[in-house]
Amino acid sequence: MTQIELRGIEKHFGAVQVIKDLNLTIADNEFIVLLGQSGCGKTTTLRAIAGLETIDEGDILIDSQPVQHIKAAHRDIAFVFQSFSLYPHMTVFENIAFPLRATRGNRADIEREVQAVAKTLQITHLLVKKPSALSGGDMQRVAIGRALVRRPKAMLMDEPIGALDAKLREEMRAEIKRLHIKQGSTTIYVTHDQVEAMSLADRIVVMHEGVLQQVGSPHEVYARPANMFVAQFVGSPVMNMSDVTVSEDAGHARVVVRGAPTSFDFPSNLTAQLAVAGAQNGNLTLGVRPEGVLVSREAREGFVPVEAHIIEPLGSHDIIDLKVGDQMLRARTKSGFVPRPGEAVWARIDPAQAHFFDSSTGTSFGIRL
Repeated sequence: MTQIELRGIEKHFGAVQVIKDLNLTIADNEFIVLLGQSGCGKTTTLRAIAGLETIDEGDILIDSQPVQHIKAAHRDIAFVFQSFSLYPHMTVFENIAFPLRATRGNRADIEREVQAVAKTLQITHLLVKKPSALSGGDMQRVAIGRALVRRPKAMLMDEPIGALDAKLREEMRAEIKRLHIKQGSTTIYVTHDQVEAMSLADRIVVMHEGVLQQVGSPHEVYARPANMFVAQFVGSPVMNMSDVTVSEDAGHARVVVRGAPTSFDFPSNLTAQLAVAGAQNGNLTLGVRPEGVLVSREAREGFVPVEAHIIEPLGSHDIIDLKVGDQMLRARTKSGFVPRPGEAVWARIDPAQAHFFDSSTGTSFGIRL
């Protein structure tokens, strides 16, 4: 059992506070991804867990034991860096075996452990080669093998596939997920790539400017973002955000995008939910992902006329910019659905996929229709 707990973690670099009152519990065998922009504190958090950075306030507990005053070498945690950091004069076998030889392990035990890890990572055929003869993906497998060979309590990974090309990143994502399932180790993974986070994580921890924004499963973070930052950081293309006003009329809630001559119809209970949440017109932002903007080639009830501007063909689907009032809404359609820019089409917002945020604080009102 390896549970990691962070309690009230604070970290400063001079006058700059990079981690602000961070509280997080990571369960045994869980795959956690720390997601955020460069400089948000995610790597500093990872290095603090490993013992490579000291913290100013708070507690780091591994299996309920405080470790913030214990040296990195004694925390029994493996760290995989973005750079492969392999010894160029050593073979793959010697690179993987290095941590065991450093502790003066038995030669037969070292041979057995290295062969077992190499088999798991499917690099047995590379054991006699040196790093210069390996591809980027194979070098990262060797780096992971060197971390795994001593069977640590937890694996920490700092953007381990960020230097690889797109195809190799896709292959390594699948490899890392397969390895985690097979080994069952507690894993903390840092990335700024939301695709990596969504595909790998049991839970995603979204950070911004040193502050934890939301913790949840990939589905929760995508479908129920806690605030506007999470809503626009997770998902590609990003969530549409539009300033709106809401009124009730003839049994419907009317949602008007700023500058638009027409309104979108929503269920009548929207106004009541907004009132309960304390939302105020003039301080209200509507968020909807491109798949929540429904497009028709002909007039239909509940759809309003709009004009297609830029069309991005992405093979399996298109992303279309629609001019609504003073703002653009991006919609996802099947490939070729709108043949060319400038076409007149009709659009509707799916109320079930709509989110409402406080424009001042960015906080979601948590309304579901």
